[in-house]
Amino acid sequence: MFHGGGWRGFVRADEEAQPTISTTLLRRVWDYARPYGRWIAFVLLGIFVTSMIDAALPLLVRDLINTAIPQKDIGRLNLLALGLILIPLTGGLINVWQRQYSARVGEGIIYDLRCALYEHLQRMSLRFFTTTKSGELISRLNNDVVGAQRAVTGTLIDLVTNLITLTVTVTIMAGLDWRLTLLAAAVLPLFIPPAKRIGRILRDISRQQMRTNAAMTTVMQETLNVSGALLVKLFGQQEQERQRFSRQAAAVRELGVRSALVGRGFFVVIGLVSAVGTAAVYWVGGYLTIHTPTFQVGDIVAFALYLPRLYGPLSALANTRVQLATSLVSFERVFEMIDLPLEITDAPDGLVLAEVEGKVQFEHVSFAYPDRGPATAEGDEEAIEGPIRPITDRQWALEDISFTVHPGQLAALVGPSGAGKTTITYLLPRLYDPTRGIVKVDGHDIRQVQLNSLIAHIGMVTQETFLFHDSIRANLLYAKPDASEAEIIGACAAAHIHDLISALPDGYDTIVGERGYRFSGGEKQRIAIARVILKNPRILVLDEATSSLDSESERLIQQALEPLMKRRTSIVIAHRLSTILSADIILVMDHGRLVEQGSHNELMAANGLYARLYHTQFQALDHAKN
Repeated sequence: MFHGGGWRGFVRADEEAQPTISTTLLRRVWDYARPYGRWIAFVLLGIFVTSMIDAALPLLVRDLINTAIPQKDIGRLNLLALGLILIPLTGGLINVWQRQYSARVGEGIIYDLRCALYEHLQRMSLRFFTTTKSGELISRLNNDVVGAQRAVTGTLIDLVTNLITLTVTVTIMAGLDWRLTLLAAAVLPLFIPPAKRIGRILRDISRQQMRTNAAMTTVMQETLNVSGALLVKLFGQQEQERQRFSRQAAAVRELGVRSALVGRGFFVVIGLVSAVGTAAVYWVGGYLTIHTPTFQVGDIVAFALYLPRLYGPLSALANTRVQLATSLVSFERVFEMIDLPLEITDAPDGLVLAEVEGKVQFEHVSFAYPDRGPATAEGDEEAIEGPIRPITDRQWALEDISFTVHPGQLAALVGPSGAGKTTITYLLPRLYDPTRGIVKVDGHDIRQVQLNSLIAHIGMVTQETFLFHDSIRANLLYAKPDASEAEIIGACAAAHIHDLISALPDGYDTIVGERGYRFSGGEKQRIAIARVILKNPRILVLDEATSSLDSESERLIQQALEPLMKRRTSIVIAHRLSTILSADIILVMDHGRLVEQGSHNELMAANGLYARLYHTQFQALDHAKN
């Protein structure tokens, strides 16, 4: 549930909380079911017809025993026998027809929920993904959404079925004999205590199963991707990870066993109560048969056949509230994610940037990453992020940053590791919003610009190159889906990767592998640069874009980027002298502050931090050459 702080306080619900069914939750569930109202109507019609048909079976058996056999009426016997065959057959066919529409409803709802949840998660800020386990998100998209489907096509359909079955059964039984009907219903109070108690236990187990499944999914997601598997192998931690997975899988196993045992125990209790009711009906019915001429053996048999249709729905309905609340847990968990507030949103009247000159301004910008508070609960696998502590001076990632990069200029961000360089580049495309101050593009506060139109004019190559497990062509077209073959080849040629790609057996249709691991770091980096060149943005952001390249590859990339940068505003994070020396403006960062800015000659003359960094790198290079 939500506690203070929006998604930052998103934690699991208290296991001991009583099941609740709010009208708001039911209304939201119905909002997803509403588009399938016609199919739901068909399902309800099928349930009603099937219930009426099935209810006729005991009446046929009653007539068989009371009339056909005593009167030795072979014709009647034949018709009754035929009816005993046709009724289950007809009911089964209608049930198949009903199931078709039930499946349409369930699969439709699961599709709509998944799409809504995925779309919302795509709009969450980068901050959310840096503090959330991806395995948790995958579990919500898979396990919880499927659970929500079962709530509609399982629990809710069962509820309606039980109500209709119970109504039809009680009506027919009362018509046969009201005394036995009251006697059969008299055992109902015996159903209620065990049903409520076991229902609550199953609800808690259901929540625990969802959490443990999510935790197991997280372990699999972390260790079965290329990066995770490589780390495990390099540090020889296969046994440790096997044990970690084994613990999570064991937790899932134990909860499954516990759920099965609790459910079976419930059926034992229900079976005992049903046996008491059945015995009472047989005893009283037998007594009535002996002492009342109008009451016959067929009536007792018919009542006995109706009892399962009475006690089954009664036992389920006695615990309806708990069962329904338990089944709606999945909906609650999905809605919890859909309701997470968005940090990065478009202004209601956001400006569309059709054309961009490329002027970038930071005006007194400060930014702080949230400091996660204490853990919400021991072993809590679902906490997205703890409470946020007040910001202190030492927590500012950026503090009072002001600078201007004019159209067509190359700005180099330099400074020690952790100085805030990457954070600056993240603020420009609104991966984060500044805590204070304003970031402008062409004089417009980017928070007042439609996000998609802003992103369309910014191209970024991050320090860690990511490629989808797809073909090279598909990864390149991610930047410009309608790019022609000539444009693709031109971009790759500019990034000096075309010759390598064309030499591959499948050329541009070569699958890059998980995260692009079939290629070296330098090759992946050049593919990523080709992707940005293909996008043809007005503003370029390069975060250590040549950090993975050898000297020759770096030289080729620099040659490709130089003419590209001349026509665009470029902000480059680099420790390489070749990039720094060609910059129009150098921004020197230290501990989140902009301590110096100017040209290379100006900063060298100032003899400050930049001069010290320059001399340190120059001496290192000189030493390496010697």
